Amino acid sequence: MHRKIPAIFYRTASGDEPVRDWLKGLGKSDRQSIGEDIAYVQYKWPIGKPRVDHLRGPIWEVRSKIGNRIARVLFAVEQSEMVLLHAFIKKTQQTNPADIELANKRFKEWQHGQDN
Repeated sequence: MHRKIPAIFYRTASGDEPVRDWLKGLGKSDRQSIGEDIAYVQYKWPIGKPRVDHLRGPIWEVRSKIGNRIARVLFAVEQSEMVLLHAFIKKTQQTNPADIELANKRFKEWQHGQDN
């Protein structure tokens, strides 16, 4: 029996939550679909493809199909928490290195904030 790991939204110093804000901009069914995929990962972690893929270092992605589009939510797991760092609609085969870099940068900021 797996224990559910909590998912938390990365928050900027100014209090913004980029992934939550991105989700709010999507339609209800898209939000629901991505939310179900995140919840699945929370219950089944650690898991791999096709639902999750490891990108680089501590960064993983939840892979969601929404209509004819592909959404990605980049996250890291630390202290049994799933930190939702960055999200986007995927437009190319390869995940843009800039998206991975942004997630990595946010994760480092989040880790730094945890030390306070």
